[in-house]
Amino acid sequence: MAENFPESNTTKNKIAQHKMEYRRLGKTGLYVSALSLGAWITYGGDQDVQTAYDCMVAAYNAGVNFFDNAEGYAAGNAEIVMGDVIKKAGWRRSDLVITTKIFFGARKSPGINDRGLSRKHIIEGMNDSLARLKMDYVDVVFCHRPDPDTPIEETVRAMNYLISTGKAFYWGTSEWSARDIVEAAEIAKRLGLIPPQAEQPQYNLLHRQRFEAEYEPLYRDYGIGTTIWSPLASGLLTGKYTRDLLSGNAPTDSRLAGSASAWLLSGFKSGQGLNGLETTDPEKVFSAVEKLEPIAKELGVTIAQLAIAWTLKNPNVSTVITGASRPSQVEENMKALQVVEKLTPEVLAKIESVLNNKPNPPKAWRNL
Repeated sequence: MAENFPESNTTKNKIAQHKMEYRRLGKTGLYVSALSLGAWITYGGDQDVQTAYDCMVAAYNAGVNFFDNAEGYAAGNAEIVMGDVIKKAGWRRSDLVITTKIFFGARKSPGINDRGLSRKHIIEGMNDSLARLKMDYVDVVFCHRPDPDTPIEETVRAMNYLISTGKAFYWGTSEWSARDIVEAAEIAKRLGLIPPQAEQPQYNLLHRQRFEAEYEPLYRDYGIGTTIWSPLASGLLTGKYTRDLLSGNAPTDSRLAGSASAWLLSGFKSGQGLNGLETTDPEKVFSAVEKLEPIAKELGVTIAQLAIAWTLKNPNVSTVITGASRPSQVEENMKALQVVEKLTPEVLAKIESVLNNKPNPPKAWRNL
């Protein structure tokens, strides 16, 4: 509807028919919902198509326009499920922002060239992803991880090709170092190609150093947008887990109870952290969650809503990718939008005193 189209370059715009907030993806002109829905683990894995449909519809009805996927999720089946859901729902493609990621391949036993960021795999992988999604294009395609075996210039040229041929509108990176992102941006500038415009990193109350310190110059000097994942630290910030988790006792309806998450739980119990979390000591994690509980209770919200709202409070966050295995989870996560305004400087100070993990000042560019 024309009267609802954002007219400024501000990072916060609201569309009248929804309570959803829409933010620009970095310095691009693309608007994405502040909260989004991702397909990692559940779509095409332990979750059936009907449940995926119900979750996506619940998110869409709440104003979510950003749906994230990857070729490697459920060996490509997550893209098939998402494509089927969108077709069944009958949504207009232009109303959606669909993303996918290339790197890990979609085959359970990939061939030598079925993964990585070579020109061959990027183009073939993109074609395969589009076929599974039943789409002509995605809005954003991400390089799912850095590829030390492929020159960054080769990757930049291949990603530019995807955009110039209409298979994607924008491209970005996921879990790349600031140094590599800068190199990619500078190569693109030198060659007159399209640079990466977004990064998809992990960011939550227990994982802050890279997002707040290492990447800070990227926001300032390159206008990089972010589509953050794991705002609840794989469920640790929901309050549903107790120390019994260390004995392998996870709630039956939780993510860490599923077979697809066995590797996550194993790493956490062994002290290796949970999917890259900075905090590797399980005791510190449980202690922090316990101390956050009274803060959430005082605000009249859940710990999960507090944790999601905390990430939304950061102006460098373009969208927060949430996960859900049932519609009720989607609805609860969406309520985090109303919690953001409750995070006053005083409340944020209380949270900082509990976490005691504020990152060091950003490194100078010469040290990247």
